[in-house]
Amino acid sequence: MADEIDLDVLKTRAFSRRIDPLGQLTHGVAAFGTAWTFLLMALIVADVVGRSFLSMPITGVAEVAAHSIVAIVFLQLASTVHAKRMTRADFLIERLHRATPRLARVLEALFCLAGAGMCVIIAYAGVKPLVNAYTSNEFFGVRGVFTIATWPFRAIIVGGAGLAAVVFLAQCVQELARLPARTGR
Repeated sequence: MADEIDLDVLKTRAFSRRIDPLGQLTHGVAAFGTAWTFLLMALIVADVVGRSFLSMPITGVAEVAAHSIVAIVFLQLASTVHAKRMTRADFLIERLHRATPRLARVLEALFCLAGAGMCVIIAYAGVKPLVNAYTSNEFFGVRGVFTIATWPFRAIIVGGAGLAAVVFLAQCVQELARLPARTGR
């Protein structure tokens, strides 16, 4: 079986792929979110073990977990958009690609534009709370027991939504560039 594999072809194909800096950035941010997920799971398991078997719960796990889930979603949002894994009705768009490719590309571009618009709205709505959280030194938790700053979580939401908007806009431009030429009648 190893004799059937043409290694020269594999090497050529691997080096001929373009480097996608936006994709690398989004996947790097998503990798950070994945690592955070595993750390959060380890923290929860440690809390459960400590609470159940040692009568020593870890303080603040519920607060950290609640804020972490939202942060992880926004860390992985741009990568999801870049990989074109956002939830949508593919059955309709696939039919349109076969029947009227031009209309399908326009709808794909409109979908990307709407997604960018929503992400911009989310990012814009999060800027003022981010600034307020930073300037007022806002914390969550129980004062004297466990507190953590709010602004890093808010910054992740604003940054993640902003990055997703950039990816949506890049995909919108790509879809418009792939529009098939009009055929004359």
